[in-house]
Amino acid sequence: MKRIDLEREDRVRVWRRDFPILDTRPNGKPLVYLDNAATTQKPFQVIEAQANYYRSTNSNVHRGVHWLAERATDAYERARATVAKFINAAQPSEIVFVRGTTEAINLVAHSFARPRLQAGDEIVLTTIEHHSNIVPWQLACEQTGARLKVVPVDDSGTLDIEAYGRLLGPRTKLVALGHVSNALGTVNPVGTLIEQAHARGIPVLLDGAQAVAHMPVDVRALDCDFYAFSGHKLYGPTGIGVLYGKAAWLDAMPPWQGGGDMIRTVSFDKTTYNDLPWKFEAGTPNIAGAIALAVAIDYVGTIGFSAIEACEHALLDYATAELQRVDGVRLIGNAVHKSGILSFVVDGIHAHDVGSILSDAGIAVRAGHHCAMPAMTRFKVPATVRASLALYNTHEEIDALVNGLTRVKELFRS
Repeated sequence: MKRIDLEREDRVRVWRRDFPILDTRPNGKPLVYLDNAATTQKPFQVIEAQANYYRSTNSNVHRGVHWLAERATDAYERARATVAKFINAAQPSEIVFVRGTTEAINLVAHSFARPRLQAGDEIVLTTIEHHSNIVPWQLACEQTGARLKVVPVDDSGTLDIEAYGRLLGPRTKLVALGHVSNALGTVNPVGTLIEQAHARGIPVLLDGAQAVAHMPVDVRALDCDFYAFSGHKLYGPTGIGVLYGKAAWLDAMPPWQGGGDMIRTVSFDKTTYNDLPWKFEAGTPNIAGAIALAVAIDYVGTIGFSAIEACEHALLDYATAELQRVDGVRLIGNAVHKSGILSFVVDGIHAHDVGSILSDAGIAVRAGHHCAMPAMTRFKVPATVRASLALYNTHEEIDALVNGLTRVKELFRS
């Protein structure tokens, strides 16, 4: 039986008005966008901020003394300060702008991990990591002789905390794990995991790509050493992301790319490097993207995470119950602590077929391994269908998904 908070639904409908793409009608049908773990849609404010930069502020940053250059630089550095406040970094210089979570993790793998690794050293990951939090560490291990250790998960998709503790040892040089699983929605107990690692002097990187749009993140309260996330999963543009690093670590790390703006002086004999964070930002950055990301953060701030979490968790509970009522649908990953991701299979029907038929009905879901092939292997499935939620999703859209799945089953029976 439906138990819907009408006041909450009204609030979501107000938020939806800010997202112009939600008026799109694929195949003449209302768009039901449930692929938010891949990328979120953008509110008017973010779209306008990016366009307005090119209309009125476009200039390179840090390199000019003319009015436009100064204006662009001020806006870019204000964006950095906005990000720092958003995740409670100690200072804006701990915020490095990158292209996304993948580049942030590669930066740490190249500049932090690789110089510290020796043959026999270990990096601890989990079974349910995104490929972007696996492959960079594999590359570092191949080049240094280090090796990966992997924390298992149980049948619900919950990490085995006891096994994690056993894997931490004198050769462990880094723990790298997702804050929230992109494939299952599991919210990992990162505070506890960081505390255990730090008790052994082991630094920790968190992949926060699936967390920052759904819950408050306080990097100082977590005490993580690095935190990486992408703007496009936070209602911001593509091509902009963030690496947070504790200043002491960033200071000790060498640059990972060379070129303009990461230097202080250059001669053919020697180059000296810029201060934090600019020594990690070689070349012209995504200025418009950073500015628009700050606007996205401000947008989320006007709504507030208490409201976002209440709406998304209520919708997750509703969707979980409704999907479990559909004969032949099996949820993959039902951890007690979950974010708004529902990963499932339909008996006898490949995930890609399910996704294609739903698309014909205007319903956008993700079908595949979700760049988490080891997680798929763990659960003995080649792929899943993934419906992922955002602040603008409604109960009616979940009903549309359930009706769409009923239609999928009818087509395969006929």
